[in-house]
Amino acid sequence: MKLVTYKQNGRISIGIVQQNNIIDISSYAPDMLGLIERGLDELNPQALNDADAISTLDDVELLAPIPNPKRNIMCLGLNYAEHVRESYEARGRQSELPQYPVIFNKATTSVNGPYADIPYDTAVSTEIDWEAELAIVIGRTGKNISASDAMQYIFGYTILNDMTARDMQKNGKQYFKGKSLDGHCPMGPWILTADAFTYPGKNRITSRVNGVTKQAGSIDFMIFDIPAIIAYLSKGMTLLPGDIIATGTPSGVGFARTPPEFLKPGDIVECEIEGVGIIRNRIASS
Repeated sequence: MKLVTYKQNGRISIGIVQQNNIIDISSYAPDMLGLIERGLDELNPQALNDADAISTLDDVELLAPIPNPKRNIMCLGLNYAEHVRESYEARGRQSELPQYPVIFNKATTSVNGPYADIPYDTAVSTEIDWEAELAIVIGRTGKNISASDAMQYIFGYTILNDMTARDMQKNGKQYFKGKSLDGHCPMGPWILTADAFTYPGKNRITSRVNGVTKQAGSIDFMIFDIPAIIAYLSKGMTLLPGDIIATGTPSGVGFARTPPEFLKPGDIVECEIEGVGIIRNRIASS
């Protein structure tokens, strides 16, 4: 099932995508967080029998599935071996795989829509980079979750571009600021519910800039797989319904290229994950 948050005639609603149509299910839950907290057990019958309206995808603006998360987006860095290698080499260091997941956050105000423009301001950063990632959405409260039970806590999956201001990132000792510029976390286009996504799998993960492929990997290349990520994050720390966890990016990012490449106004950046969908964003004029 594909679940969306969308805007139509100034009204924000949630819905189920069926082919090219959206069934409005706002009578079931007020927003995506409310839907996640209520659960899906009663959704299908009510959506079919009490749908408020049916619209087409062409007639609405898709927003981030969770436009206003309760908490910062939790992210993994250096979770693909080839990305580890390119990152270390770009900094003139010997590559070394992490022994434990590398965790950082993106601010809630960085969230943006799957097809929205990305703010660009040369007074803030001139080194904006792309990172295509699979993100998981937690479906229920959990703490000290075992890896063997972890998949039961997943509500669904979405695509996230962990856009990064590399100049800010390298000037600070932590990632947070360079990862958290307003509008620099586009995600979507929907949440694909867990039952509709086969894991583990070999789904391709790709990014393109102006139609040119920059990243081409597979989610099975993760160093720490999804059960391990959930187990690690939940150790001594409660995960909540609606938490978003980005699972890392494959190799091919801009700063590690020779010469380095960064996004500029007018560029179109796409992130695609096989079986999930595609997001596409334009870098806005400064």
